[in-house]
Amino acid sequence: MTPPRRRKRKPQVTVAAFVDSGSAKLGLEIAAGANGLDRRIPEPAVNRPGLALTGFFQYFAHRRIQTLGHAEHAYLSSLSQPLQSERLRSMFEHRIPCVVVTRNRKPVPQLVKLGNEFGVPVFRCPMITGAFINVATILMENLQAPRTTMHGTMVEILGIGVLIKGRAGVGKSETALTLIQKGHRLVADDATALRLDSSGAVMASAMSATKYHMELRGIGIIHVPSLFGVASVRKEKKLDLVVSFEKDSGKSVDGLIDGSANTVDVLGVSIPHVTVPVTPGRDVAGLVEAAALDQTLKALGHDAAKELDEKLIKLMMQGGSGRE
Repeated sequence: MTPPRRRKRKPQVTVAAFVDSGSAKLGLEIAAGANGLDRRIPEPAVNRPGLALTGFFQYFAHRRIQTLGHAEHAYLSSLSQPLQSERLRSMFEHRIPCVVVTRNRKPVPQLVKLGNEFGVPVFRCPMITGAFINVATILMENLQAPRTTMHGTMVEILGIGVLIKGRAGVGKSETALTLIQKGHRLVADDATALRLDSSGAVMASAMSATKYHMELRGIGIIHVPSLFGVASVRKEKKLDLVVSFEKDSGKSVDGLIDGSANTVDVLGVSIPHVTVPVTPGRDVAGLVEAAALDQTLKALGHDAAKELDEKLIKLMMQGGSGRE
């Protein structure tokens, strides 16, 4: 199958985006530089500027979030006011994205003054420094991960993430609705956002504007959790299988005859792919469900097509007819 046309990009993460994504986990409180929330954070790692505060800037990682923990705060407090101002000013002159003071400590007055002067946000965070760095790094990696969007409906079937693709009007949303009625879950309808996480897995979610909504021809827009309960939706799911719907033309379809590994490239990752012919009266939802269950078996090392092929070859080698 020819790889689908896709829009791949590396997002430009701003301080505001970082704060919004981590609002529930980090509990950041802004202390200065509120007019600089649109500043970009070029690198996902978090830096503790210990050497920079001593005046050594040769290897200063200025493109990262700067974190002042207990040690940095104690060192700053030990400096005279002129020296403290000089060191902090030198750090801000390197165009850092933002500063986070952990352990809920109150930033020294000079830090607040320079944050407002340079338009660099300064935050307080209740977390200990090590915990903040771990959480912030994961958030930044997710925000800066390669992303794309694909036209299709994403569902979770018994733990398997399935993206249903096909031309408009072929029945993707209707199939997803049937699967939801069977107890499976909706991730996204019509347009699916995909990102590559740090483990190399492709994660799928809904676009923010259409999250948990579906469009059904002849009915209109429905809110899935309102009709089927909160258990009928999922915020994000790993992409395990792509199913393409095609109107049945009478031609043979690849993927289910010889048991070969038919895949499609998504963000550089090979994802298993099957094509399902669509005809009136056919239980397409049941076929998608069967394809997902078959993918589970393959992940466990059980390939039905391969086993049948091996069995037939063995019978032919023995000269048997295949009859019991």
